[in-house]
Amino acid sequence: MIPYSGLLFFYVLFILLIPAIFLGINGKSLKKYGVIANIAALILIFGNSKKQITLLMLFYIGELILVKFYLIIRRRYEQRWILWIMVVCSLIPLILDKWGNILLINRQLGFLGISYLTFKVIQMLLEIYDELITEVGILNFTYFLLFFPTISSGPIDRSRRFQEDINKVLSKEEYLVYLREGIWKLSTGIAYKFIIGVLISNYWMNKIPTAHTLLNTLNYMYAYSFYLFFDFAGYSLMAIGTSYILGVATPENFNMPFISKDIKDFWNRWHMSLSFWFRDFLYTRFVMAALKKKWFKSRFTASYIGYFITMGTMGIWHGTQAFYLLYGIYHALLIITTDYIERKSKWYKKAKKNEAWSLLFIFVTFNLVCFGFLIFSGYLFKK
Repeated sequence: MIPYSGLLFFYVLFILLIPAIFLGINGKSLKKYGVIANIAALILIFGNSKKQITLLMLFYIGELILVKFYLIIRRRYEQRWILWIMVVCSLIPLILDKWGNILLINRQLGFLGISYLTFKVIQMLLEIYDELITEVGILNFTYFLLFFPTISSGPIDRSRRFQEDINKVLSKEEYLVYLREGIWKLSTGIAYKFIIGVLISNYWMNKIPTAHTLLNTLNYMYAYSFYLFFDFAGYSLMAIGTSYILGVATPENFNMPFISKDIKDFWNRWHMSLSFWFRDFLYTRFVMAALKKKWFKSRFTASYIGYFITMGTMGIWHGTQAFYLLYGIYHALLIITTDYIERKSKWYKKAKKNEAWSLLFIFVTFNLVCFGFLIFSGYLFKK
C-alpha cells in the first residue's frame, strides 16, 4: 500500500496517531510508542507483498551492518577511499533497482522508498567520516531509516536532527503547538493532493488533446507543472504533518516555489530536502575537493562543473530515461547562467530589489521552470 493514497491508510493512520496524541498532551515521551506505531505502519505498507518486505529487510540489515562496520573502521583509518567504498556499497541496492535491466538482472529488485532510504544511509556515512556521528544506536538507526511518514517520497531528514527530536520529551504546551501544526499541515496536504491536484488532473491535464501542437504543448506544460506541485507538495505536507503529531519536526519541502526570482531561488524553495542534500553532500564536497587539490585554474570552473555533476546526478536519480538527464543538464545550464549574470551585472543585483523588475523575474523564472517540468514529464518525447 502506498502511504497517503486511500481511505484505508488514513483510517489506520488515525488509529495509530490517537495514542501518540494522548501521550503528547500528557507530556510523555513519544519515542517508544513511535517505534511501535512505525512497525504497525510498515506492516500495513509492505505487508501485502512478501517480495517487497523481504527486500526492505535485506536492505535494512545490509545497511545497518555497513554503517556499524564503517563506524568501527573510521576510528582507526582516515583514508577517504575507504569512505567511497562504503558509499558505493550502500548504493548497490539502488543501482540494481534502477539499472538492473541493463546489468541483465531482474529489474524488480527495489521496493517503495529505496531512493530516499539510500540517501539517509549515505548522509550517515559521510558524517561518520566527518566525525559528526560517533555512535549509532540500533534503535535510533532503525527508527530514522524506516520512519514511515516519509518512507516513500521524503522529505529527507538528517539523522542527528531526527535523533534530537525523538529523544526530546515535549511539554504539554510544546506538544500542543506540534499537534496544531501537524493537523494543519495534514489537512492542507489532503486538500492539495486530493482536491486541487485531482481537479487539475481530471479537468485540465486530461482534457488536453493528444496531438502535439504548440498550443497543446504549452497547455500541458502549465497543467503538468501545477499538478506536479500540488500532488507532491500535498504528499510532503501530509508526511510532515504526520511527523509533527509523532513529535518529529520533519523539515519543510516546499516554500512557494512559483514566486522564485531566479533559478537559484527556485531550488531553495522546491523539494528543499533533496536540493539541500545534493548541495551539502555532493556539490559542496566536490567544489571543496577541487579547490583544495587545484583540479582547475578557476574556482568558477570548479563550481560550474559541480553544478553539472550535481544536477545531472539529480536528473539520473529520477530515472534511467534520457529526458531525466536532459532535465538535470537544463537546470545546470540555468543555474550557471544565473550565477554568471549575478557576477557580471551590477544592474541585475539592483533590479532584483526593485518590485517591478522582480515581477518580471518571477514571470521569466516561472516559465523556465515550467519548461523544465515539460522536459521532466517526458511529453516532448512521446510520439
